[in-house]
Amino acid sequence: MSVRNVVKTIQDIMRQDTGVDGDAQRISQLCWMFFLKIIDDQDQELELTKDDYRSPIPKKLRWRTWAANPEGITGDELMAFVNDDLFPALKGIATSTRPGDRRRVVKDVFEDAYNYMKSGQLMRQVVNKINEIDFNNLSERQHFGDIYEQILNDLQSAGNAGEYYTPRAVTAFMADRIDPHPGEILFDPACGTGGFLTCAINHMRKRYVKKPEDEATMQGGLRAVEKKQLPHMLCVTNMLLHGIEDPSFVRHDNTLARPYISYTASDRVDIVLTNPPFGGREEDGIESNFPAHFRTRETADLFLALIVRLLKPGGRAAVVLPDGSLFGEGVKTRLKAHLMEECNLHTIVRLPNSVFKPYASIGTNLLFFEKGTPTKDIWFYEHRVPEGQKAYSMTKPIRFEHLQGCIDWWGGAKRKGREEGPQAWKVTAEEVKARGYNLDIKNPHTVAADHGDPETLLADLDKAEAETAMLRDQLKGILAEALAR
Repeated sequence: MSVRNVVKTIQDIMRQDTGVDGDAQRISQLCWMFFLKIIDDQDQELELTKDDYRSPIPKKLRWRTWAANPEGITGDELMAFVNDDLFPALKGIATSTRPGDRRRVVKDVFEDAYNYMKSGQLMRQVVNKINEIDFNNLSERQHFGDIYEQILNDLQSAGNAGEYYTPRAVTAFMADRIDPHPGEILFDPACGTGGFLTCAINHMRKRYVKKPEDEATMQGGLRAVEKKQLPHMLCVTNMLLHGIEDPSFVRHDNTLARPYISYTASDRVDIVLTNPPFGGREEDGIESNFPAHFRTRETADLFLALIVRLLKPGGRAAVVLPDGSLFGEGVKTRLKAHLMEECNLHTIVRLPNSVFKPYASIGTNLLFFEKGTPTKDIWFYEHRVPEGQKAYSMTKPIRFEHLQGCIDWWGGAKRKGREEGPQAWKVTAEEVKARGYNLDIKNPHTVAADHGDPETLLADLDKAEAETAMLRDQLKGILAEALAR
């Protein structure tokens, strides 16, 4: 049976359990079970390759101990073990501050996790199906990684406090343009399920990781924070799937809850890759962590202010922001002025509204900037839906190759040889300042559609309305005649 069919079968089994209500609970249930299987498979591999390695999970709680035997505990005995032994022990597992302590990963995952299943027989069926996947088999792991992406897509929901999970093509494009290297500190302050992290990891492994030392250096430079429990759990599991030994760098916290001023030079990073939540509002008191001129409850604005502060001199960032952040006034204006004074905002890629469909229909932009020198010129690039396609959709989503035109125009790492054209234009910082820092600058090369002379259009409208009225009267007459028979 293929990995895809295994996952589908697991989901079908779970639907029979009265305790699992809806996709979110089903995904949460799947996640902690996958996590235990994946970390146990990884532990067994590390036990063979490292002499002094010990699993972070006590022996009786390891997947191989209670779950691996297809004829092992089931029914009420299994439910009692999970609810009374497994969860309390993993939630309360002792941790240390020692780097590489995988016990912290386990504790963070289980801290707010729940067992929703009520049937021990159905849980045994699920466990036995999970056992069909060997996460130490590279091809199976890669295939499961694709399935996992689909599981993550099931979480996508417009109207969830402004949280939109970024399409893989967009995250891969942003990582490609930022070009992270092993040895650089890369940070996602609102990492969700880890899309940017996985793309950055894949990018570095493909281009720069040549030996084990490079891999260790790369893993040592990753940083991330996620506020919500379920995306955090999904992200940690995602990191394990991508061969990260110690995903404890993914902290379960709110980046904005820490006072802005407390971020000092020691907290600075080389790269920020992120899609901060937008459209949402932070809880009372969060804005007081920020200087008075940046105070707002708009989440995206607070993140933008913090990102500028967190970057090292010479550091670079790629950030997803909605159209509202480009033209907004008040705090937004002060933020944009600050951004352009502290950083070189060199490129804005404008995306069509349908990129995040069907989960949201909202205009989004990719902002690329480097800290250290003020902005002189801003290049805009308008990405368009492929010819012959009206919009992106669930069945026809944006793909990486759709962004190849922008990559070809980009001009390499130094951004040399850029030219204005049908999809690209340049504005000066002075022009932006004169516009009150309104960055919502439309493509000047777009020819406005000629809808014709207004008087002619009105005359045509009057004629059409008259014809409609005549047809309506004729229809009434026909109906009246038919009823009179």
